[in-house]
Amino acid sequence: MDKKSLQKTFGTSQCPVVDFSLIDMPAQAEQMAGKSSISGVQPKIYVDFDKKNNILIRGDDGEYILKSQSRFPNVPENEQCCMDIADAIGIDVPPHCLVPLKDKSLAYVVKRFDRKDGEKINQEDFFQVLGPKDKYIGSVEQICKKLKEISAVPGLDVQLIFERVVFCFLIGNGDAHFKNYSITHSNDEQIRLTPAYDIVCSRLVMKDDESALAINGRKNSFKRKDFDVLADYCKVPEKIRYEKFENKFDMMKQMIESSYLDKEKQERFIAIVKERLSRLELHE
Repeated sequence: MDKKSLQKTFGTSQCPVVDFSLIDMPAQAEQMAGKSSISGVQPKIYVDFDKKNNILIRGDDGEYILKSQSRFPNVPENEQCCMDIADAIGIDVPPHCLVPLKDKSLAYVVKRFDRKDGEKINQEDFFQVLGPKDKYIGSVEQICKKLKEISAVPGLDVQLIFERVVFCFLIGNGDAHFKNYSITHSNDEQIRLTPAYDIVCSRLVMKDDESALAINGRKNSFKRKDFDVLADYCKVPEKIRYEKFENKFDMMKQMIESSYLDKEKQERFIAIVKERLSRLELHE
């Protein structure tokens, strides 16, 4: 496992010991049902680790989320790679890493940003904030409009949303719905956008829309102008709209090739990024 990721996530470069296997995950997740708000297609549990560096299964007070393998192949490796790229590009993400379970299968672990020193931080995703009937029915513009109204730093937060939407398109993440964008309320009641989370290349495992939420009235066949219309709506200055993504292909290609994804998925992922950089008219 990558020692730098382990250090950032756990404060130690030594990989923690997990004393349960993939086969144990459904039972553990079922025990947590009704005791937590955790959801999604992957088996997920809250965990902590003790002074002996053992990972322990916890209830809602666990400071980490562990996601194991699922019916979709290699999602932990996929999410680790995408979150690493996001971090390298300059998108705010929580500490995260891969750890082996007892059966040597890999799981993705991410540090929770709604917990700090054991204290709960009030967090709401935009499914809760906006109250739509379906997490996939709506638009990115709805999120941006609400952020302008409630954020303590509206100009910055809508710019960050814009960058994340561009990034999700670029890496083939068509599953970023209302529950994948959140805000936190600080002790002084200031509202801010949370770090990015749940970022994967969904195109590697399913043929979904290019965007889960509409952008400029559409969910597919995006071109640069669609994102420019969104940027205009968010009032993101032209000179900074795409600067995080210019001349990044070689770096992204290298990170994908050094990831834990298998060779075939690496090649497909690289092709997705290359094609979408072209559609965004960005320099490789």
